[in-house]
Amino acid sequence: MNYAQHNKEIKNALLQQGVGTADDDTGRAPVIFTKADSSLLKDGKPFFVPDFMGRIDYETEVVVRICKLGKSIDEKFAHRYYDAVTLGIDFTARDMQKRLREEGQPWDIAKGFDGAAVIGEWVEKEKLYSPDKTGANEGIQALHFRMEMNGEVRQKACTSEMLCSVDRLIAYISQFFTLKTGDLLFTGTPVGVGPVKPDDHIVGYLEERKVLDFYCR
Repeated sequence: MNYAQHNKEIKNALLQQGVGTADDDTGRAPVIFTKADSSLLKDGKPFFVPDFMGRIDYETEVVVRICKLGKSIDEKFAHRYYDAVTLGIDFTARDMQKRLREEGQPWDIAKGFDGAAVIGEWVEKEKLYSPDKTGANEGIQALHFRMEMNGEVRQKACTSEMLCSVDRLIAYISQFFTLKTGDLLFTGTPVGVGPVKPDDHIVGYLEERKVLDFYCR
């Protein structure tokens, strides 16, 4: 819930289902959840849609790779703790998430099932932007990205639209979780989420680099 238009999109859907309220959560702490390591899917391997879980939605996100151990990281130093960027798909079992919300239960199953964390090819951040600018680390917050499904653009945004920057997310999360080398941080999805089905072909671009390419089965 790190892009304003997606917040409106998801809240409208929840309100139609009779879940939640129309309250504006701008300025609130970011919504954080974890995924099991078994949910990781990489190297262009196919995603097998678990149809027994109901509707499965794609959520395209910029992902950063943590490169060293960190705890209670100051925001101004957060850019030193990640070295590469890619695109990922945060697959969500939407029907199951709705039921869990209604019952006041955690989202773990709806977000952390096998294959639910797809990642693309890593790009060293120096190849995308200069990480050593004076002042705020603006480079990571000026990346354009898009996801195409079956040749049609489904999601398109710029990281400048984030409600909570990457560095701020790292500073916040590291208060509660010690970040370790190799940890992956998904940073939220923009508007345009939707369902997938077998034979869908998903391609993702970070700037004009194709970093994500896989099929649903």
